[in-house]
Amino acid sequence: MSDVPAKPVLLTGASGALGRVLAARLAAQGWTLRLTDLAPFPDPLPPGASFTRADLAEGVAILRLAEGCGAILHFGGVSVERPFDEVLGPNIQGLYHIYEAARRERARVLFASSNHAVGFHERTETIDANAPFLPDGYYGLSKTYGELMGRLYWMKHGVESVLVRIGSCLPAPVNARMLASYLSFGDLTRLVTRAVLAERVEVSVVWGASANRAMTWWGADDRARLGWEPHDSADSFTPALADKVSGDPVEERYMGGAYCAIEYSRKTSA
Repeated sequence: MSDVPAKPVLLTGASGALGRVLAARLAAQGWTLRLTDLAPFPDPLPPGASFTRADLAEGVAILRLAEGCGAILHFGGVSVERPFDEVLGPNIQGLYHIYEAARRERARVLFASSNHAVGFHERTETIDANAPFLPDGYYGLSKTYGELMGRLYWMKHGVESVLVRIGSCLPAPVNARMLASYLSFGDLTRLVTRAVLAERVEVSVVWGASANRAMTWWGADDRARLGWEPHDSADSFTPALADKVSGDPVEERYMGGAYCAIEYSRKTSA
């Protein structure tokens, strides 16, 4: 089975940390990529890739970039907790433009969702992919919106989506929480590859975490539809990181970690 899609693939947020990783790795697999971001692309362009600066708020620009594409990898927008006004444009209006482009092109969408869409579930729980949304901030709230947008466009227009609730995707975990939430670059790349190439995904929700023994929070999801299983693990970092905790009771209680503690103003953590 070929790992190369038949049509070009649009990657938004290409100048961000994960966008740059995916641009390099997918291009190395022979993919034809259209890269876009509001910020300039900081690396040499990989073979088979082009780059266009564009704002997600510019619907016409997004439509043009998506012409002829078979899939859109949507990693663009605000990627951390920010005030509502900063999240609103890129993550709400911008996502609408992505799905309108996907509808016109009959393209599949991989939406880079986040664990922060369910961040206020407690770490003592094990939740399946269909558990209630409990966003832990405006960023997480925008990810719940994105997942619901994916469901809307499937039901109304037949646009397929893979909604990946990314945990902590870094070169290596840096604290005890990430012993559970860590997603390696290799596992991310393999997940994206299967999300694009799988025969039929409808609307699939997948936890974006590697095969970490500490991962007891996130249970059943739709990865079987994609044919994806993680290969990597944070387990080798356990001796160095097991005791690296914040000391903040809110941060350590909930799956969303530090995002839950931002501007937390309840008088108790109950």
